[in-house]
Amino acid sequence: MKVYLDNAATTKLDGEVLKAMMPFMTEDFGNPSSIHGYGRKTRSAIEGARKTVAKLLNVTPAEIFFTSGGTEADNMAIVQSVETFGIKHVISSPIEHHAVEHTIHTMEKAGKIKASWVKIDKKGNVDLAHLEELLKNNSRSLVSLMHANNEIGTLLPLKEVGELCEKYNALFHSDTVQTMGHYRMDLRELKVHFITCAAHKFHGPKGVGFLYINHNNKITPFIHGGAQERNMRGGTENLYGIVGLAKALEICFNEMEEHQKHISGMKEYMKQQLTSAIPGTVFNGETSFDKSLYTVLNCCFPNHPDAEMLLFNLDISGIAASGGSACSSGSNQGSHVLRGLGIDMTRPSVRFSFCKYNTKEEIDFVVSKLAELFQVKTTA
Repeated sequence: MKVYLDNAATTKLDGEVLKAMMPFMTEDFGNPSSIHGYGRKTRSAIEGARKTVAKLLNVTPAEIFFTSGGTEADNMAIVQSVETFGIKHVISSPIEHHAVEHTIHTMEKAGKIKASWVKIDKKGNVDLAHLEELLKNNSRSLVSLMHANNEIGTLLPLKEVGELCEKYNALFHSDTVQTMGHYRMDLRELKVHFITCAAHKFHGPKGVGFLYINHNNKITPFIHGGAQERNMRGGTENLYGIVGLAKALEICFNEMEEHQKHISGMKEYMKQQLTSAIPGTVFNGETSFDKSLYTVLNCCFPNHPDAEMLLFNLDISGIAASGGSACSSGSNQGSHVLRGLGIDMTRPSVRFSFCKYNTKEEIDFVVSKLAELFQVKTTA
């Protein structure tokens, strides 16, 4: 049996999404910037996709800019906010995705900004009192905080943070790569200026995402070279990727409640089974539905001699999981998120992340293999 429980890294392409993309991979191949019929047809497809995304998020199409994914969108929001508005102070947290953290560190080293890191608790919750203190003491800041942590799943109270930013005239950027397509977001109600997305996190294609830019806070272009994306991002558009993104997001919104119920059920079931099968297992971050991303479960297992081999042994058993962000694979430094929370790094922690295709039978198989692996270690 093969089981895929690394959906926070990427998801399987939905068959309906592929079906929507196929004509633009074969017959409708025109360059959207061309003025002839081929180009007009593909331009129409892109603008149709933009309207679909905008309608789902309750914004105008002119506020949606397609990118190559979440990393580019995060970089664009942070770097161009600083450049456009003369921001000198950026507030973030020590457990952000590297697309945000590394961008801020790079700009600080270049002397462009001063960075402040808001306090977090052991579960990964942002200390809102400390955030307000930082905002109060630094005029016109940019706040960059992710909606849900990609490794532990802890959710940020977007509404409260947005209201704090508004109170102190700060710009607010939130990386919603892990939550887009999993929660309904009315961006007219939320006090947020920039939102980022990557299609492959919700059964869309890889290599495409978008940045929402509130119409009151237009930034300067990040990539130069053409008039694409209303002069905001040069380069020929990823036509079939954009079409696929819009279709995937549409499916998510149409089936959201059903998927939430199914996936959160998988997560809760696995928590119960692991607690029973492997005594001493604890869970990193928040785990309740209202405080945690329902697709992510980060498990901290009892220590054993071959802790570093746990993911390898799972892979040998046909189980795909992760020790943290897939974007950091190849790094031997361990998870900066778990270190930031003060988690015991000598104990093996594994992130299991679920999707609409996972079943209880798969969970039973994974738990049985884990119990088997830990039984071997404790009797060796």
